Amino acid sequence: MEILGHFADGLAIAATPSNLLFCLIGALLGTLIGVLPGIGPLATMALLLPITYYLPPLAALIMLSGIYYGAQYGGSTTAILVNLPGETSSMVTMIDGHAMARRGRAGAALSIAAIGSFFAGCVGTLMIALFAPVLTTLALRFSAPEYFSLMVLGLVAAVVLAQGSLLKALAMMLLGLALGLIGMDVNSATPRFTFGVSELYDGIGFVPVAMGLFGIAEVIANLERPERRDVMTRTIGSLLPSMQEFRDSIGPIIRGTGLGAILGLLPGGGAMLASIGSYALEKQVAKDPSTFGRGAIQGVAGPESANNAAAQLSFVPLLTLGIPGNPVIAMMLAAMVIHGIQPGPQVMTQRPDLFWGFIASMWFGNLMLLIINLPLVGIWVQLLKIPYRLLFPAILFFCCVGAFSLNNSVFEVALAVGFGALGYIFIKLNCEPAPLLLGFVLGPAMEENLRRALLISRGDWTVLITRPLSLSFLLLAVVMMAAIAIPTISRRRSEAFDQGDSL
Repeated sequence: MEILGHFADGLAIAATPSNLLFCLIGALLGTLIGVLPGIGPLATMALLLPITYYLPPLAALIMLSGIYYGAQYGGSTTAILVNLPGETSSMVTMIDGHAMARRGRAGAALSIAAIGSFFAGCVGTLMIALFAPVLTTLALRFSAPEYFSLMVLGLVAAVVLAQGSLLKALAMMLLGLALGLIGMDVNSATPRFTFGVSELYDGIGFVPVAMGLFGIAEVIANLERPERRDVMTRTIGSLLPSMQEFRDSIGPIIRGTGLGAILGLLPGGGAMLASIGSYALEKQVAKDPSTFGRGAIQGVAGPESANNAAAQLSFVPLLTLGIPGNPVIAMMLAAMVIHGIQPGPQVMTQRPDLFWGFIASMWFGNLMLLIINLPLVGIWVQLLKIPYRLLFPAILFFCCVGAFSLNNSVFEVALAVGFGALGYIFIKLNCEPAPLLLGFVLGPAMEENLRRALLISRGDWTVLITRPLSLSFLLLAVVMMAAIAIPTISRRRSEAFDQGDSL
């Protein structure tokens, strides 16, 4: 009952006109960048991060989170109508969603995608309200050794659950850790890896790295791909699914929500892995798997529910432990730090209005997205006709403006461009940049907690394995690395991601 009372207070806070306005802005922007291929929520959030400095903390977090889970909704529109993933987590939706569109059932596919996403979002919000206080209570028992071990587990999970080669993912994570060490050492005030460049004494900023790797690099990669926009505008049909389509969608929506919630809590999991896992699960439990790929409604309902549930639940590790599970949540962490909020269990105890208002705003956001995505589908269809050659100059311009405006530094614009070129090289080498960004974000915090743990124990490294929670996290990390070395598990991991890459 206490949780329900806090949630009711959060609803009252989130329902203020200003918070509802920023929730609507985030939902609209999220849908827009989800519909338009080649932009993505991370680059958009990086662009808007300097602007949020002038907003109240809660309004800034509400808007940025709306962009994230709004992109999951909008990405399905592009996947179904154009056969292009507006957002990476919508790649699976293309298979059966676009097949339905070609049969004149695009409207039903769009409706089921929106309904599944709304259901998953509401359940995800409820699960955050129920589980976050429990995890917060547990997190209050953590000290430096537990935090260090948990971050090690998070990075290992990010490597294991990353796409492509395990060795490449490990290398990217280590590179991220090395980049996070650049700057002035806090204890000794000694410059590290700055090579005499004074602008690097404060370290590399998060925004230039994120904009370069996920914004500019994607623009370069998209420009070399042939543009194809076979928009199914004439065959959208009725937005009402048939009773049989609705009945066939109930099970996948429930299963996708559960699977997405579990994978969203895992560091490195995220929406894309949830959608791939849900599609594979639905093919396994289907009475007739041969219908998949030819317009099976289950292939739309399950993945779209899974990716939205994963997007919602991925906020839990940030709010309760202060640890981001994916690059987008790392951007939320950066926004909290800008506003002087230390992510972790103290957010709930010291800022309950912000904590519960933020959680409750997700329910309003999902309701807005349901309204935005169905009645306004005609507007999104018209936006799909905008050629990418007209979009990319604006994307590059805002990337440069965003990198400059945070610290009024031309050097940071140059950094963003440099990381954009590096990101393009990673794309060509099939190296996923997500482990790099997580290593970059968690590296300084890992170093700080390791030093603190060794200071408390007077240099005794066994403090990491003599404390039960710390030992448990380290053992889990070892088990995950050992399990992925087993040929059967490694082969299934490769098959799952190969399926996602082939979509």
